[in-house]
Amino acid sequence: MEGQVVGGILRLLRSRLPRLRAGSLQDNPRDPVKEPERPQEHCLPAFAGGQHFFEYLLVVSLKKKSSGPDYEPTITYQFPKRENLLRGQQEEEERLLGAIPLFCFPDGNEWASLTEYPRETFSFVLTNVDGSRKIGYCRRLLPTGRGPRLPKVYCIISCIGCFGLFSKILDEVEKRDQISMAVIYPFMQGLREAAFPAPGKTVTLKSFIPDSGTEFISLTRPLDSHLEHVDFRSLLNCLSVEQILQIFASAVLERRIIFLAEGLSTLSQCIHAAAALLYPFSWAHTYIPVVPERLLDTVCCPTPFMVGVQMRFQQQVMESPMEEVLLVNLCEGTFLMSVGDEKEILPPKLQNDILDSLGQTTSESLTSEQLNEHVSGPFVQFFVKMVGHYASYIKWEANGQGHFQERAFYKALNSKASRRFVKKFVKTQLFSLFIQEAEKSRTPPAGYFQRKILEYEEQKKHKKSREKTVK
Repeated sequence: MEGQVVGGILRLLRSRLPRLRAGSLQDNPRDPVKEPERPQEHCLPAFAGGQHFFEYLLVVSLKKKSSGPDYEPTITYQFPKRENLLRGQQEEEERLLGAIPLFCFPDGNEWASLTEYPRETFSFVLTNVDGSRKIGYCRRLLPTGRGPRLPKVYCIISCIGCFGLFSKILDEVEKRDQISMAVIYPFMQGLREAAFPAPGKTVTLKSFIPDSGTEFISLTRPLDSHLEHVDFRSLLNCLSVEQILQIFASAVLERRIIFLAEGLSTLSQCIHAAAALLYPFSWAHTYIPVVPERLLDTVCCPTPFMVGVQMRFQQQVMESPMEEVLLVNLCEGTFLMSVGDEKEILPPKLQNDILDSLGQTTSESLTSEQLNEHVSGPFVQFFVKMVGHYASYIKWEANGQGHFQERAFYKALNSKASRRFVKKFVKTQLFSLFIQEAEKSRTPPAGYFQRKILEYEEQKKHKKSREKTVK
């Protein structure tokens, strides 16, 4: 989620945001507040994996344009300030910081001062030219004070996908904001110097708050790290299990999918959840959890995309020239547009297996982690059954280079329906990128998916053994 930063989300940005270089991932098959004084930034220690919690904390505020009634989102606070950057690094930073305000206020530039505003927590994704991604975790709220005022956004930029953890960090930032901006700095400095914890582990920060004393803040990563960036509850609240399965089927074949919702939080949570269903594969096309108003013609792109659009722009989207798109209304729980074959994409038996598994438990009785496992599990099992035998069909040369045997791979499946599906799936970029990595090493990567493959193979062995005993 670093090369040349923010090549942009898609090629459209070349004309819309000239400061950014264009570059979504490949689309062919096979995204002024006065600062307290601080010491000059020093080099941070390198932690395991080379990961720190975040790169920047920013405040984005609305500033009146010099002409007209509109406002323009502007960065009014930045931590840390970079010193002594090389020219290339400085250009990289400028591209990143130039893109962020647009995604903190995707609603457009027409605003009025408010006395009440429900806070919103959402996220966006910026895709680099090298395919890596940076995530912006946002909290939008009204500044403290009296009388009408404009909302502002706290935005944490990180390469790490862990929505729940960063939501808690934003809670701490908001709590300090109610006291003074100056109180935020020492907390974020301590966080910046802390090691990002391993899955299932906790890091504890010590932080002083005036009139409250010293507080200890514990930040814990979920044990199952492949789901730490997602919460499926919003998706389940908006859509039926059958509808979620149709979205999954469309995503697996890399189609164009648009989500509509009122709130930024709902949009970003649902689109992240939909993309997470593809694990162990990664969506490698245009991916914008909340599309800014200026980029709405993204929905006219002929290439695959997965995007979220606020409901206020529904009419504009509906009137856009689009082909073979799944348009999902999260507010009403309906499909406004579809290709029509979404129920026929997946093999019927495996489709029923997923529906049966998801229908066994009510989401209200589960914690977030339990719910994530409950929802994700059947989809992971689907991929285990469909493509879990991939390693057996990589032919290795003496020099260690692997070559995937595509035809033999899908012909190994017994079910005709499964073969028909996998024959299409192997042509997607989802699968191509996955298999390209697999061809680099004889040893499959250790992880959740590999563990599930081994468990499934062991179950099949036991089943065969029992069948022989009966005979």
